[in-house]
Amino acid sequence: MSGADEPAELARQMRDKAQQLSDAAEKAKDPEERQRLAEKARKMRDRSEQQSGMSSGDIYPQL
Repeated sequence: MSGADEPAELARQMRDKAQQLSDAAEKAKDPEERQRLAEKARKMRDRSEQQSGMSSGDIYPQL
């Protein structure tokens, strides 16, 4: 993998992890655990979007 592909791959891995966390949140029986996992998934998705924007050369992340 070239150095240019690494940020895009990292963003993809982060999106995959966020999806896993979302799935776990949906299956969680404890409301607090569900909330914790959902929040963690949301933050991971946000970071993956920032990473994706950085890899595409967009220096201004969307707010």
